Amino acid sequence: QVQLVESGGGLVQAGGSLKLSCSSSERTFRQYGVGWFRQAPGKEREFIAHITGPATNKGYADFAKGRFTISRDNRKNVVDLQINNLKPEDTAVYYCAARQWGTYSPDKNDYPIWGQGTQVTVSS
Repeated sequence: QVQLVESGGGLVQAGGSLKLSCSSSERTFRQYGVGWFRQAPGKEREFIAHITGPATNKGYADFAKGRFTISRDNRKNVVDLQINNLKPEDTAVYYCAARQWGTYSPDKNDYPIWGQGTQVTVSS
């Protein structure tokens, strides 16, 4: 089973930037589509972005277009989420999730493998 580990979260000021990373030691990780999701206290887990295994396609939630960028380096088995111009409403736990041979999907129920999450807190 693939294991995912998120990193890169922390406390930042509004207007700053963060790069979150999702790492796996699985040698077939390049076969997995990966999505980024976030969950704020008292709210549903929401889709942010997805990237296919070979990075031939990317997709973003409407709110994420422009400020969020998903990318991957399959030689390093890493999928990143760059967030620019952070806002207080971005405060949440950020998760990466994977689905083998996955194509684009914004549905969290389509992702069977999840990391532990990394906390992003944005101060005003």
